[in-house]
Amino acid sequence: MADDPQKRFEEARSIDASLDSPEALAGRTRVDVYEPALEVEEYTTAPDMRPLSEQPPWRKDFPIDLPTDQYVARRDFAKFLVLTSSAFVAGQGWIAAQNLVRENRLVQPRMKIAQLSEVPVGTSKMFAYPDEHAPCLLVRPDEKTLLAYSQACTHLSCAVVPKVEEGVLYCPCHEGYFDLQTGKNIAGPPPRPLPKIELEIHGDEIYAVGIDLKTV
Repeated sequence: MADDPQKRFEEARSIDASLDSPEALAGRTRVDVYEPALEVEEYTTAPDMRPLSEQPPWRKDFPIDLPTDQYVARRDFAKFLVLTSSAFVAGQGWIAAQNLVRENRLVQPRMKIAQLSEVPVGTSKMFAYPDEHAPCLLVRPDEKTLLAYSQACTHLSCAVVPKVEEGVLYCPCHEGYFDLQTGKNIAGPPPRPLPKIELEIHGDEIYAVGIDLKTV
């Protein structure tokens, strides 16, 4: 069979038409022409046999072959890591901001709340501190001890009542208990101790001078 130069030229050109095209010679060939070919198992074939470029957008998030599914899983995992890291950073920033606010908070006022003669041993007295909207309890469990706490339960702000003989402060709304000596939550739903009112005694007069906001 005679050699046909034209046929050989066309066969050689059909191997990679992009190599001798004007675009290739001029450096304008599309980048994806020379990208590595996908393995057979990496191709996604939709049930309707149309190419991926013609499929609806949702199909990219619900692949039907293993390699693409693994890609989506890695992408979602990366999103999860980014969101988790962002939440952690935001939480740390919030904690730092709260600490800064507490450090810069104005000094609580010094306020006379009672006289010793008004609080016999084994009794209690209500007062408000640092303003009239903050009810508190002053308790005298023995001759030498005076204790004061916010009366608002740390669960849902119900009023606690002292049970001096039992050594507890009791919230009747949801059966919450606090230790009388420390204000620590010891039973029931309250999540943290009662704020403790700091006291000073001068002669027969009792003063509230600050609030200790305990968290544990």
